Amino acid sequence: MLLSYFNNPVEFVAIAGAFLAALTIHEFAHALASDHLGDPTPRLLGRLTLNPLAHLDPIGTLMILFAPFGWAKPVPFDPFNLRNPRRDSAIISFAGPCANLILAILASVILRVFPALSFGMLSPIGILLSAIIILNVNLALFNLIPIHPLDGFHIVQGLLSERAARQWAQLEGLGFVMLLVLVFPLFGSSPVLSIIRPIVSFILSLLLPSFSVI
Repeated sequence: MLLSYFNNPVEFVAIAGAFLAALTIHEFAHALASDHLGDPTPRLLGRLTLNPLAHLDPIGTLMILFAPFGWAKPVPFDPFNLRNPRRDSAIISFAGPCANLILAILASVILRVFPALSFGMLSPIGILLSAIIILNVNLALFNLIPIHPLDGFHIVQGLLSERAARQWAQLEGLGFVMLLVLVFPLFGSSPVLSIIRPIVSFILSLLLPSFSVI
């Protein structure tokens, strides 16, 4: 995807920076929540950091160049170190999308408080902040889809009763197939993305000044 902006160095750098920021803050939030809830595993593995190099996945990063999606290395945590493993696992999972939405809101506030920064395509900072808003909102809502290995799957599991959670966990092995069938448009259209797209558009309409959409 990023290669499509290669002819415009300003857009390329801005959108690449926005991708790095979105992925980094997402994984850092998982690590921070895990550490706060009693599991030091991410910190011991060097994941409790805002250094993008600690979180980037080689293949996931390459996919960003060629496709409209990508991914970072998942933050591992040990549920046996958590006080309430099922509940705390859900909190750790929710921390990533929540951090993305907070970052998008902060970027929106900057655009509205300092409108001179966002004169459309003429402002590199405006392009960067707009890209941060768009990418973080999309990443947050995509990860809230309740399909393994996305965060939404573990969030739902934490909200269910113990018996229902065990039954829900049995769907984990079908996650990859469900992603291909329900999310990625292999057969013409994506039923899941068609549902979340209006939600994404609504949130972006609230966060993005009309003159800063890229």
